[in-house]
Amino acid sequence: MTMTFLGIPVEGDIASTKRTPQRPLEDLAPLMQALLDDDGIARFGWRQYTPYFNDGDACEFSAGSLWVARPEDLDPDDPETVDAEELDVDYGSPLGSYEGGEWVPDPDNPGCNHRVGMTYSGPDRDRYDRCKALSAAIDSGQFDNVLLEAFGDHANISVAREGITVECYEHD
Repeated sequence: MTMTFLGIPVEGDIASTKRTPQRPLEDLAPLMQALLDDDGIARFGWRQYTPYFNDGDACEFSAGSLWVARPEDLDPDDPETVDAEELDVDYGSPLGSYEGGEWVPDPDNPGCNHRVGMTYSGPDRDRYDRCKALSAAIDSGQFDNVLLEAFGDHANISVAREGITVECYEHD
């Protein structure tokens, strides 16, 4: 089969590239709304940026590291300021965590494994699962285009019912 580009035959070896399929903002909206509708969540946010240096790999924009603050996690004197690392949904969040389980082959992704049999530990499994769903969506890269367009590069995003705050993110 002869490959063409704009009707012009192409010869040679073409390195394959695999890009993450992008999804529209409308697919992200219900996941964010689920957190906004939860009175047990005061704020949430993430960081998005393009690294300046990546050990020889291409420097590509990404969004991730969702954090979630409950009302009791906020400083009453300064509710705008949160310790995002302390409240990271994936690493030691006060919302809880899944623990244990074992890695088994993933039938939906040949050559990959996934974890089964984990147990939840924490105060509210449904809330944690809603947060993890948003975290997985943002970390997936499937919304990078819409997040970059909406909030720009090198940004810390903080979302509350009253509005969204975007601050410049300084990094190495």
